[in-house]
Amino acid sequence: MEFWESSFIDKQTMWGFEPTDSAILTNEFFLEKKIKDILIPGIGYGRNAKVFIENGIDVTGIEISKTAINLARQSGIDSRIFHGSVNDMPFDNKLYDGIFSHALIHLLNKQDREKFIKDCYHQLKPNGYMVFTTVSKKAPMFGKGKQLDKDYFEIMAGVKMYFYDSDSIKQDFGNYGLVELSEIDEPNKNMKDKPSINFLMVICKKEL
Repeated sequence: MEFWESSFIDKQTMWGFEPTDSAILTNEFFLEKKIKDILIPGIGYGRNAKVFIENGIDVTGIEISKTAINLARQSGIDSRIFHGSVNDMPFDNKLYDGIFSHALIHLLNKQDREKFIKDCYHQLKPNGYMVFTTVSKKAPMFGKGKQLDKDYFEIMAGVKMYFYDSDSIKQDFGNYGLVELSEIDEPNKNMKDKPSINFLMVICKKEL
């Protein structure tokens, strides 16, 4: 294996293979709502997909990194995964019971965030739910690096992040069935010495 590929895999899997607390909570919520099939934009190497699959929920993914998709396959995930950017959604005409997107939307610029939310909402069945997690302004990275726009920073070379608060959540999700907003501190389960990161969990419902 080439060195760059090995380094890329190390970076891809730096969060370990345990699901996030957000995924665990969302799985419980989806089971309660009797959700049978979900779309996971930004499925990555599949660490969050497994908790849904293991509980009988059908998963379809979208992932821009071919290497991450290969890692997901190596870890036993045989769900359908579209190779491409969420900016190019939709990849199919299917409507899903649920959508789960962890730590993705804050990596998009304003225009792409708006399109992403709208595209996800359009792929929900009536009475379906979509759950997003995103970093909040309470996260330790907020305000670091070069400011590009209001609450939008290039925190390191090539890594641009938008930081949400309750007002901006209501602004972006208010027209898409926003029903719940909560805070969750996500521990780094693979590096116990690293501080947890404050996330916002957003739940929306598509009404009939």
